[in-house]
Amino acid sequence: MAVVAHSAPDLIRPGSVDELVGAFGDGSDSAVLGGGTVLVPELLHRRARVARVLLLPPGLDRVTREGGRVSIGAGVRVSELEDGDEPLATAARHLADLEVRSQATVGGNLCVRAGETPRGDLQAPLLALGATVRTVGAGGERDEPLEDFLASGAGNRVVLDVSYDDAERSTGYAAALRPHTHHYTILAVAAARRNGETRVAVTGAAPTAVRLPSVEAGGSPADALDDVHPQDDALASGWYRRRILPTLVERALSSLG
Repeated sequence: MAVVAHSAPDLIRPGSVDELVGAFGDGSDSAVLGGGTVLVPELLHRRARVARVLLLPPGLDRVTREGGRVSIGAGVRVSELEDGDEPLATAARHLADLEVRSQATVGGNLCVRAGETPRGDLQAPLLALGATVRTVGAGGERDEPLEDFLASGAGNRVVLDVSYDDAERSTGYAAALRPHTHHYTILAVAAARRNGETRVAVTGAAPTAVRLPSVEAGGSPADALDDVHPQDDALASGWYRRRILPTLVERALSSLG
């Protein structure tokens, strides 16, 4: 039987965002490497085949507070969020183990899509915070609500940072946790309330995190099942997720006061 060899992708280290965008092109044959906790296994097992792997340039690894906004660069490690704003901090503390949190990046977590298991643990808390994401790609730089970015797939965009209002708010977070290292969350609900507006989002119930508009409009925790339809995967069955989702919604909302 003939063995077909596949050449390793070129590793490119851009010195600036402009160089990153130029090397990324239309994104059809490129991948951006943050911490590598998701991408490297995909490359090693040939599930992802690209011609170029691009490292993030300097300057995208900072958390800043300026002009009433919190901005988190794409290269910020998950571990750097553990003592930050809620409910993002709690989600960060519960993501996998210290080894993974010390490598995984915010940009990578926003871009990951569910394959066999959901893996975007930070997406729901950022949706609850009303985050916007800044990206570059075809057509230049743009800012858009995080829910729009997640819904579009955005495979031809490079995440630069994500930001949200630096303001006081009530928050809540509830998750079905697994006592295993390097794990992903089965299901988690994040909630935030500010100026009378409540935002609620869930991760683990769809390929990316999604908001729960029925709950946000004042519905009961059980109404979350009208907004999402969890499926079976390697971690848990859709039946199990449907059973526990209302409980997690109730727990997250109860923390809002």
